Amino acid sequence: MKVVLNGRGGKVGAVLGPALARAGHELMGLDDAEVMVDFTGPGAVEANVLAAVERGVPSIVGTTGWNTDAVDAPARERGVAVLYAPNFAIGAVLMMRFAAEAARYLPRAEIVELHGEHKKDAPSGTAKVTAERLGGAPIHSVRLPGLVAHQEVLLGGDGQLLTIRHDAYSREAYIPGVLLALERLSTLPPGLTTGLEALLD
Repeated sequence: MKVVLNGRGGKVGAVLGPALARAGHELMGLDDAEVMVDFTGPGAVEANVLAAVERGVPSIVGTTGWNTDAVDAPARERGVAVLYAPNFAIGAVLMMRFAAEAARYLPRAEIVELHGEHKKDAPSGTAKVTAERLGGAPIHSVRLPGLVAHQEVLLGGDGQLLTIRHDAYSREAYIPGVLLALERLSTLPPGLTTGLEALLD
């Protein structure tokens, strides 16, 4: 597939670019691309997605901390799919699914999310989505050197505590999710779809 990768020089893009090439995808500019993948920053991503939509190019977006609603209507009007996932690590997607199931039985929950000190948004996109699925669970954000991306959901009940945790120790954790999104993007309807779980069986 012909892919434009925005953010190739970033922490995720630096590992994603070579992985896409190894998987047989061809990296190129937007004018010749069949799909856009964006791991940039909150200040750039909206314009990037709208530029792709204008050209009829579907998008896969892993950048968090931006107003995703702004691209939904234009994408629907142009008949273009935009997949935004706050986390492309499949284990993190499963963590959110398991936490939502557990919250049916243990309704008191809090979220602790930990990321490296340079992450621009707090709380993280993953934590926000998790909190929504748990009915508005409180979020505690930690930003420290040495961390990559970690989140735990603590669910308390009388005399017990259930902890569901996911740890990404390197950005390679996101590669399988992006490759899955490239494989199944054509199955999505026009407009914005949120969450990698939309592509999981």
